[in-house]
Amino acid sequence: MSAHVDIIASPESWIEQAAIDQLHQTAALEGMDRIVGLPDLHAGRGIAVGAAFWSRTRVFPHLVGNDIGCGMGFWASDTPVRKFRLDAADRKLHGLEAPWSGDHGARLEEAGLPPSLMGEALGSIGAGNHFAELLAVDTVLDEDSFVALGIDRNAVQLMVHSGSRGLGDAILVRHLAHRNAQSLEAGSSDCAAYLAEHDQAVRWAVLNREVIAERFCERLGMRAVRLLDICHNSVTPWDGGWLHRKGAAPADKGPIVVPGSRGDLTWLVRPKPDAGDRALQSLAHGAGRKWSRSEARAKLDRRYSIADLERTRLGSRVICEDRALIYEEAPQAYKDIAQVIDDLDRAGLIEVIATLRPLITYKTRRS
Repeated sequence: MSAHVDIIASPESWIEQAAIDQLHQTAALEGMDRIVGLPDLHAGRGIAVGAAFWSRTRVFPHLVGNDIGCGMGFWASDTPVRKFRLDAADRKLHGLEAPWSGDHGARLEEAGLPPSLMGEALGSIGAGNHFAELLAVDTVLDEDSFVALGIDRNAVQLMVHSGSRGLGDAILVRHLAHRNAQSLEAGSSDCAAYLAEHDQAVRWAVLNREVIAERFCERLGMRAVRLLDICHNSVTPWDGGWLHRKGAAPADKGPIVVPGSRGDLTWLVRPKPDAGDRALQSLAHGAGRKWSRSEARAKLDRRYSIADLERTRLGSRVICEDRALIYEEAPQAYKDIAQVIDDLDRAGLIEVIATLRPLITYKTRRS
């Protein structure tokens, strides 16, 4: 018998049939009990992204995927937006693809990790949809919650989206080589071994976002304090079973940031308590893709120049010196984040605290 599948989305939201089919294929896995698709749901490589999966008795490493611990970190700086100059910041943001020059071993040990664990990749953003973004506060809708977070509405904010880089991939490859795509029985030695590596990768990813933020602040002469760090690729114990999130933000860790495309607003929201019952304690982690990467390149390459995509309709800049990637990650390739947020709101899952407007989105430079 297949697990129950619930998709939280309004009729106004477009969700591709391929993503729905992937959810139902996953529902047929032995030991799967409940699945929830969120408004940012889209098809992935065999597994739908923007979903939560719950099993009473099994852990499914392939549902977490290869970017274990991927998430969003958010920092509040003390740099006034009125003093922030796009041209000057653009010139300063160089050298971030080079290895971090800090003490890798010491930072890893401080985080409770082996000092030799992927230190050469620490502080790197990575490819795909990962980025670091400098933002300004756009609109505050819940003043009390906003003030409680300690954000200066007149200062520059920093958001970092990255994960465990090659570490998570190595963990998944080892599991697949040993067990293929089979699930693991909770409490078994194989499951314990996977979870130990998984938890290390999550801690590594949190540290990686921290070091990325430090590198950006150093380049820009800013000071910043981390307010949030939210993981959206993981498996954790929940309600007597195991909750897998694949591109789904937790609804049990306080406020979260939900970014749109690189040319749209980011939303700061607070989960409501009933998200656990309806949505497996999970929320959308972003806008969700509308087009695959190949579709985005095919649709946009002849319509827009690279210079067009380096500026957004909000007046922000996109630093991405990878020709294919700038088309693959163009705002047009993503769903409408306002619709995603409206769906979550109408489902009674969130309250909106504020919106933030991008100033500079950094993905990669050639050197």
